[in-house]
Amino acid sequence: MREYLLTLCITAAVTYLLTGPVRKFAIVAGAMPEIRARDVHREPTPRLGGIAMFFGLCAGLLVADHLTNLNQVFETSNEPRALLSGAALIWLIGVLDDKFEIDALIKLGGQMIAAGVMVVQGLTILWLPIPGVGSVALTPWQGTLLTVALVVITINAVNFVDGLDGLAAGMVCIAATAFFLYAYRIWYSYGIEAAAPATLFSAILMGMCLGFLPHNMHPARIFMGDSGSMLIGLVLAAGAISVTGQVDPDALNLYVGSEKEAVHQTVPVYIPLLLPLTIIAVPAADLILAIVRRTWRGQSPFAADRGHLHHRLLEIGHSHSRAVLIMYFWSALIAFGALAYSVNSASMWIVLGVVFLSAIGLLLLLLPRFTPRAPRWMERFVPPRYRRRGSVAVAEPAVPSSADAPAQASGAAREADARIPHGSTALSELEKAAAPAGFRAHERERA
Repeated sequence: MREYLLTLCITAAVTYLLTGPVRKFAIVAGAMPEIRARDVHREPTPRLGGIAMFFGLCAGLLVADHLTNLNQVFETSNEPRALLSGAALIWLIGVLDDKFEIDALIKLGGQMIAAGVMVVQGLTILWLPIPGVGSVALTPWQGTLLTVALVVITINAVNFVDGLDGLAAGMVCIAATAFFLYAYRIWYSYGIEAAAPATLFSAILMGMCLGFLPHNMHPARIFMGDSGSMLIGLVLAAGAISVTGQVDPDALNLYVGSEKEAVHQTVPVYIPLLLPLTIIAVPAADLILAIVRRTWRGQSPFAADRGHLHHRLLEIGHSHSRAVLIMYFWSALIAFGALAYSVNSASMWIVLGVVFLSAIGLLLLLLPRFTPRAPRWMERFVPPRYRRRGSVAVAEPAVPSSADAPAQASGAAREADARIPHGSTALSELEKAAAPAGFRAHERERA
């Protein structure tokens, strides 16, 4: 565990330290697109945050290669090299899109090529653990098609949800944390070395997201762009492919008694292949709804709009920060609910806990204008909007009396008249808009 934590910290530190220089580079390179109709930010913000995340990925893999225990992953498996090759290709496509905004079909082709590169180097699905049946071996073509489909779907699911400050990085970090705990349990509890690459990928992905989040929280100073969203989507898919398609359920027979029970233990990882990922079920649902919505309207599935889940949360009255936290809540509930189910699927308390937390989540959705108040002893540690009224004295601006208003208005008018050039009879529209209210009333009386 210490080596995984060290790898995570190194990845997070490199990503965090490089994001500032990358932001300056993005500004100089002109990777600051104008505000679009579907955007929720109010001023141009630089992209290319994926550059820092990619170098964080490289640093994490480099450190892991020189550690005593994690070095075995590189010696016994070609999956880290396959991940790096696919990540480099998808990152390069994302950088070009952040700068030049390439066509959506070209990006889709690049995603398929990146997935194919990983398949050629051995990162592919060999069999499927089907509940009640057992492990079903796949032909090379079946494994290749399923692997490419999973990579493409996961990349676009993460890319679609990247619409609010800190949303994509936080949700992927939550998913990676749940996936790390599951893969680590298979690796160290059952002693199955085939789960080691997935554990490493999840730890590095957590570091990438945690290192980038401080720069990306609302209000964001930099966006990850497609170079970042497609990159973390590919790394997350690589972990799911590794632990699902490489870990043989027969290896669990020694620990759980039978093949069917072993397959039952891998259900939380098998289900992501169909949804495609329960650990990012919220982005996946957003992806499916977006495709259906745009196709129903006769638009291209890749046409951007303001119908995503986070846009709808803003429309019903949630603030930017609350919309992000609600999406975090649902992602964590689904991801860690699946993790708890994999540990003890017979416990009714897990089901009751998920139902209770789901009810709380629905309550938060239905109360967009409800603002929780912190206890008085915590008010000095929380933002002002969470403090009780009267806790912090706020100086109110003095309101002039009705007797003083005409004098102030006439004084403002005299000051404005003094600024008018000699011989001028009217002000420009810009000057009128900038003039005090009293002077505008004076102008109306003169007219």
